[in-house]
Order: sequence, then structure tokens, then C-alpha cells
Amino acid sequence: MKNFILKRLISIIPILVGISFLSFFIINLSPSDPAEVALRVNEIVPTEEAIETMREELGLDKPFFERYKTWLSSSLKGDFGTSYVNKKMVSDEIAKALPATLKLASVSLVITLVISIGAGVFCAVYENSIGDKITRGIIFLSTAMPSFWVGILLIWIFSVKFNLFPTSGMEKASSVVLPAITLSLSYISTYVRLIRNNMVQNKRENYVLYARVRGLKESTIIKHVFKNSLQTSITALGMSIPKLIAGTVVVENIFAWPGIGRLCVTAIYNRDYPIIQAYILIMALLFVVCNLLVDIFSAVLDPRMRREA
Repeated sequence: MKNFILKRLISIIPILVGISFLSFFIINLSPSDPAEVALRVNEIVPTEEAIETMREELGLDKPFFERYKTWLSSSLKGDFGTSYVNKKMVSDEIAKALPATLKLASVSLVITLVISIGAGVFCAVYENSIGDKITRGIIFLSTAMPSFWVGILLIWIFSVKFNLFPTSGMEKASSVVLPAITLSLSYISTYVRLIRNNMVQNKRENYVLYARVRGLKESTIIKHVFKNSLQTSITALGMSIPKLIAGTVVVENIFAWPGIGRLCVTAIYNRDYPIIQAYILIMALLFVVCNLLVDIFSAVLDPRMRREA
């Protein structure tokens, strides 16, 4: 197991370096001059002298690879530079916005798991029944709706019409309900389908037949079937966690949620490249780490994976 973990840790190093280089390289392909953008955002007339001074201040007068090396070495220490707009540390801006995004993603994950497990087990136990078809139809119909449209619809119904939840912001505890539901809808269908299909497949295995022959209770058999059906769902869950965090961009802007997704969109509008680069790097790191943790957890559950590795 130690060798397996060590190999996986070594393998992610070139991936992270490649992602950091691509994120830095792509941002530098932008046709607009960051120095000129920084001047215009701060309402300063972008004369040639002012642009040249700003380029020196931002370090843009140095060669590309020298700037990349400086940025990468600073990023490894947690220093992503300063914002072009407000001159604040990017790490401080991200640290201020990240807790709100984590709160939203956590509540969305809980809603996703509760509804997915309940609906998935129900549909598997009552396979091809009217309840199974109606449940899947309702869930798939709701998840087929675009998140921005669902968010606006929920605001109109539960905030404007019934005044049950706030329309935006993070002032009350109930403020997280509508954005969390909006964010979770796109994931519920995936987990319902995974849990149901795996449980239906496991119900046809020989061990289920032997369990019924032995006279075990149906509830006990369902527990064993559910446990043996979690392997695929756990793998998908591990990759959904970073997707939940990275996928809050649309939802946070609809509900004016002060998270990292809204911070990134604002940075894109303002051409605030240090924040955009930091966002890309953090999200990529999150995906790689979660993928690593899922592989380790799967190897713990299934020794065959360790032998194959």
C-alpha cells in the first residue's frame, strides 16, 4: 500500500507542473495588455509612460519563462501575487471567499447524498414498478433543467411569491437552501442512476439467491446489496466534490453568493489575471488531490487494484 501511494504521489507532480504552465501560458495569450487593463480598471488614463511604469510594477517587462518561474515558486509558498484591481494579496482574497463556497458545496453534497441514496435504493428495491418510473422521471426531468433557469425559478417561487427564503447573499442560515438545491440537482440524477443500476445488477448475483435460500430477511439482503454497490458511486463521489466546488460559478452569481466562483467571474470581467491564474491552479490541485484520495480509498477497499498498480 505504501508503494502504491508513493507511485501515485510521484505521478501527480508532472501533472500539476503541466497544469500550472498551461494556466500561465493561456492567460498570457490574451490580446489585451494587463498593464493597460489595470490602469483602466483603476480609472487612470493609460498613457504610454503610465503603461510602461505599470508593466515594470507588475513585472511584465521580464521574459516569459522568468515570470513563470517566479510565479510558480511564489505559488508553491501560497503567494499568488497581488490583484490588479485593488492591489490586495490574491491569497487573502481567495481565503476570504473560499469558506462561503465550501459551505455551499457541503450543503449541496448532503442534499445530493440524501436524495440520491433514498431514491436510488427505492428504485432498485421496487424495480420497474410505477413508483420506480415516476421517481426516475421526476428526478431526470428536474436535473435536465439548466441550473441558471432553476435558480431563477426557485427565487421566483420561494422568495418572491412565498417569501420563505432570501433572494441573495449569505446573511441568514436559510440563505444557503436555494443555491444548494440548485447546485445539487445536476448531480442527483447521476447518483440515482449509479446506485439503482448497481443494486439491480447485484440483486441478480448468486450470493443474493443463496441468502434468500438461507431465509435471511429481505432488509438484510438489501443492506448487503447496497454495500456491494457502493464501489462505483464512491469513485464518482470523489470526483464530484471538486466539481461541486468548481461548479458554483453560475449559482454563486445568480444568488450573489460571496464565494470563489463569483470572485473568479469578477476577475474575468476586470481582466484580473493573478486571481484567474490562482483559481485555475487551485481547482486543478483540488481535482488531482481528490482523484488521488479516491484511488487510495478504492485500493483499501479492493486489494486487486493494489496488485494491478
